[in-house]
Amino acid sequence: MSEAEILKKYWGFDSFRPLQSDIISSVLNGHDTLALLPTGGGKSLCFQVPALAKEGICIVISPLIALMKDQVENLKSKGIEAVAIYAGMGKREIDILLDNCIYGKIKFLYLSPERLLSEIVRIRISYMNVNLIAVDEAHCISQWGYDFRPPYQQIAEIREIHPNVPVLALTATATQFVRGDIVDKLKFKNGKIFVQSFERKNLSYVVMDKEDKYRKLLDIVKNVKGSGLVYVRNRRETVEVASFLIRNQISADFYHAGIEKIERFRKQDDWKKNKIRVMVATNAFGMGIDKPDVRFVVHMDLPESLEAYYQEAGRAGRDEQKAYAVLLANKSDRVTLKAKYADHFPSMEDIKKTYHYLGNYFQLAFGAGEGLIFNFDLADFCKRFNVGVIKTMAALKFLEHDGYLTLSENIFLPSRVLFTASHEDVYRFQIENAGYDPLIKAILRSYGGAFDQYVKIDENELAKKVGLSFSTAKKMISNLEEQGLLSYLPQSDQPQLQYIRPRVDFVHMDIDLKYMELRKKIQMDQINAVLAYTEKSECRNVQLLRYFDEPDADKCGVCDVCLAEKKADDQEARLDRIDFELVTLLQTNPQSIDDLVRGIKTGNEHERLERIRELMDAGKIKTDGKNYYL
Repeated sequence: MSEAEILKKYWGFDSFRPLQSDIISSVLNGHDTLALLPTGGGKSLCFQVPALAKEGICIVISPLIALMKDQVENLKSKGIEAVAIYAGMGKREIDILLDNCIYGKIKFLYLSPERLLSEIVRIRISYMNVNLIAVDEAHCISQWGYDFRPPYQQIAEIREIHPNVPVLALTATATQFVRGDIVDKLKFKNGKIFVQSFERKNLSYVVMDKEDKYRKLLDIVKNVKGSGLVYVRNRRETVEVASFLIRNQISADFYHAGIEKIERFRKQDDWKKNKIRVMVATNAFGMGIDKPDVRFVVHMDLPESLEAYYQEAGRAGRDEQKAYAVLLANKSDRVTLKAKYADHFPSMEDIKKTYHYLGNYFQLAFGAGEGLIFNFDLADFCKRFNVGVIKTMAALKFLEHDGYLTLSENIFLPSRVLFTASHEDVYRFQIENAGYDPLIKAILRSYGGAFDQYVKIDENELAKKVGLSFSTAKKMISNLEEQGLLSYLPQSDQPQLQYIRPRVDFVHMDIDLKYMELRKKIQMDQINAVLAYTEKSECRNVQLLRYFDEPDADKCGVCDVCLAEKKADDQEARLDRIDFELVTLLQTNPQSIDDLVRGIKTGNEHERLERIRELMDAGKIKTDGKNYYL
């Protein structure tokens, strides 16, 4: 089947978007390829189509577990076999999924970068018929990038297992320097780079210096029709801003990572279907959200980098219709942004303390913990040890870089079960333990395949079916695990922290000081770029494109700076016209003030009077107290 036929069969499109076809051809011809496509540019098709066109399995590496899960579900809904392996899964569960990738008909294996550190994964990958390695959010591999993830630097090791398999690296945002770093770190051979311009001609970028941001937000929402997205700094603000909009008769809701999974999905769905007009969210919202008709994205706080801002603002106007990206930033915001990172950048002592506190938090003895995975409640950890969230997160990033641990994003993992005993043993247990018989039957009838692989279960639903309370059903399933009948993995909705090496004491900790200083410089450079963007009176589009190494961009004509220039030009032209008409009138005869104002056709009465006064002050026209003359 050709690429065009695959596109039509599975996605229903008649043609590819710009550059997609070139990128796909490059991959099919065996070239290592770096593709820069803007947010909403259809990056996933660039690896999904060529992988389906070839025999074998495509390995996709992504740091965004929620997005991985969405893509797996989307592929399955099209009849394409796909699985995902990420932090939080049990060893046996991973074992079964990897076996299916070797012996089954799986076409896509999604992996979080942390999983590449696992020996079991690497060994199994060596037995797979891999046709392509796709690296999503590839900027994460570069320590010069805005969202560096240390485990990404392990990716190149897969190339040693499958040296002849092409790599496709994808990202929406990368400067020239970061692009070179991606190519180097992924050990490109015979590589090709495709870059779609970062220009968004339908998007009007606006920066407003306002003290009363709520009032300005309301003006925007009332004056721009259609769906919108408002980004705020923290969870508390999502609730406050959404409540303010609702009080002003705007259909709005709030979203952040701390909301229960079912509620998050409902809110997201309501917004996508336009049941809710405006979503107020932290930056946890938006990744992989395919909503083309967003008319405005408003940032109530300064972003941490222009890369992050470009991605988030770029969620507006994906349908190519007119849209607005508005950044509300005042003087105190600029001071706060600088202070936030200067004050919260961790010292070596902070990093060591964080590591020590983690050991106490998980009750790990020195020399223990290698390979162990824990649910990690960041808020609880920070509260217990009285440490700041921002500084702690930064310290964890350094501990990741130096190989002590890895931390995944928080992710909802539903409960799963796998029957480990044979059919006969389970049947015998049912006969001997009649009280468990209804529950076991309900599991087997409701969730097929539980003897072959882990299946998702809903304890609440099972409890209703067999007339038990939720807690009783959960306890009985745990008892079945203790009896050796099944393996039970209860649901989790927290980040997963894994120890890469055994716990060490302060004396044996080795922190890379040079790397710390480098990250500090990179972070300050990114913050200064954001501040320059908000403070310069230069076309916003030109500034953004120059940052992304497009130095010769034309003025957009639609950002706030361009519109202000146009207004000033229009004003100047209007004053010139008033001057011309005034001089023409006075060349004939002296005129009274009333006759002059009536005789000038350009501008309003105030503008005409003001101009007459200015020309008098400049000595260009005179008056005898009654009439005006040249």
